[in-house]
Amino acid sequence: MKRSITLSALAGIALSAGAAMAHHGWSWAEADQIDLTGTITSISFAPPHPTLELDTADGAWQIELGNPNQTQRSGFVEGVVAVGNEITVRGNRSLDPNEKRLKAVRVTVAGKNYDIYPSRIVTN
Repeated sequence: MKRSITLSALAGIALSAGAAMAHHGWSWAEADQIDLTGTITSISFAPPHPTLELDTADGAWQIELGNPNQTQRSGFVEGVVAVGNEITVRGNRSLDPNEKRLKAVRVTVAGKNYDIYPSRIVTN
């Protein structure tokens, strides 16, 4: 009995790790980039990566930033924005058209760019 519980636990950990790796890579996102402008409704700078909720004309979007160190290196740190601020985010949206989730490469606040993934930014 103990062995089956251990194997089940290991299988669960392996599946979770695989999902986490896929979630943190780029394979879940489209190659083309879009810009979203909206109002911040929530902010988290907590690991594994900072996130924003953005209220746009197209509804609520989940915005994923880089890992905390990478996001901080861009200058996008706590205090730069607050809930209620309007921002523009450039990034790659989810391959799932029903999911309003975006991996941000750039955040623009009051005309200032915070380039989270500078090498991935595609400009028109």
